[in-house]
Amino acid sequence: MIATAIENTKTAWLGEFPPHWEVLRIKNLFQEMDSRSETGSEELLSVSHYTGVTLKRESLENEDDHLSNAESLVGYKLVQANDLVINIMLAWNGSLGISPYNGMTSPAYCVYRIKGDNNPEYFGYLFATNLFKSEFRRNSTGIIDSRLRLYSDKFFSLFSVVPPKGEQVEIVQYIKVQEEKINLFIQKKKRFIELLKEQKNGIVSEFISKGINSKAEYKFSGIDWIGNIPVNWEIKRLRFIGQCQNGINKGAEFFGSGFPFVSYGDVYNNEMIPEIIEGSVVSTEDDRQNYSVIEGDVFFTRTSETVEEIAISSACMQTIPNATFSGFLIRFRPYKDILYSGFSKYYFRCQLHRSFFVKEMNLITRASLNQDLLKNLPVIIPPIEEQKQIVEHIKTETAIIDTAIAKAEKEIELIKEYKEAMISEAVMGKIIVNLAIK
Repeated sequence: MIATAIENTKTAWLGEFPPHWEVLRIKNLFQEMDSRSETGSEELLSVSHYTGVTLKRESLENEDDHLSNAESLVGYKLVQANDLVINIMLAWNGSLGISPYNGMTSPAYCVYRIKGDNNPEYFGYLFATNLFKSEFRRNSTGIIDSRLRLYSDKFFSLFSVVPPKGEQVEIVQYIKVQEEKINLFIQKKKRFIELLKEQKNGIVSEFISKGINSKAEYKFSGIDWIGNIPVNWEIKRLRFIGQCQNGINKGAEFFGSGFPFVSYGDVYNNEMIPEIIEGSVVSTEDDRQNYSVIEGDVFFTRTSETVEEIAISSACMQTIPNATFSGFLIRFRPYKDILYSGFSKYYFRCQLHRSFFVKEMNLITRASLNQDLLKNLPVIIPPIEEQKQIVEHIKTETAIIDTAIAKAEKEIELIKEYKEAMISEAVMGKIIVNLAIK
């Protein structure tokens, strides 16, 4: 397949693509739809650069959460299956997608319907590539990222490549086949990582509950699921060894720029808070003081689909200046000289506490952790110096496992990068998809 470059300055950014493909303005491919809900009873949809267009109810953290802060959904924009929905405030980061559903979406979003004999899914993939996201950013109006808007007139003025309908269909089929293979690979790697983490957790649980001195004398802790502990250790409820604080709640318009923001994912996915936080939020000086993130803090997830995933923790090993944290988290800040931060990292992350939360929590549709329950958690407290010794011993005993986990996680990141590159090349005709499918 021979590709050619377009010399016109308005389309040069498209780069190379097959010479028989057309180049049309988006206004010739899509029409804007502005039908409004008369009852507000249609299925509410949301848009994300991670998942595209999804059902809003599937993203609720609690069953009693509201679908929207709006008093009424009357007047929301109607969406038909195969419509393109774009969050114009976040088009620059790919917050768009082809809707698989009939429903409605925020009046602040734009809804577009494909014209002529074209496959909307092809353009859904195309517009989510880095190539188009960069062009969306360049044509958005605003000074900072959180204020950028891609209005319809600008969107319609942009050019797009347009393969013949048959090739659009082939490209979409090819991408879906490759995505299925990639997703299966990622699924298997994640399962492998889970098994490694289970193995590591068994090692960690043993040392943080029994210590590393094989000759130590033991006493009954008074708690069945903890059992015996060394005689010189203590057990105290969390409320007596530190303070808890729920996170900050901000509307979507505050995210995307500003100061560092510790998200639910930063905690759920990491035993310690990453040194470089990707999330950002516009926050006040009071926000940054009240919801600060400093060395020694431990953050707990508040919500999950299951009790087994509630109260997942992540320790802060290094103060993050000017940072705040999500309202889906609870921050525990230990009193001075009670817990060594390295010990907290292992202790609160391990599965030892699952029995406590499973027993104490009532699960309806989603599990939700509150401060009163968290404060009642019994905490094993060895002397500080012994905590440090336990941490060094755990590091030694789990080094090989950590290396294997890191390797598997790197492989997942690489395959995700490959997926992104594969889609970008496929939608620009740089892969002979009809042969690849066969």
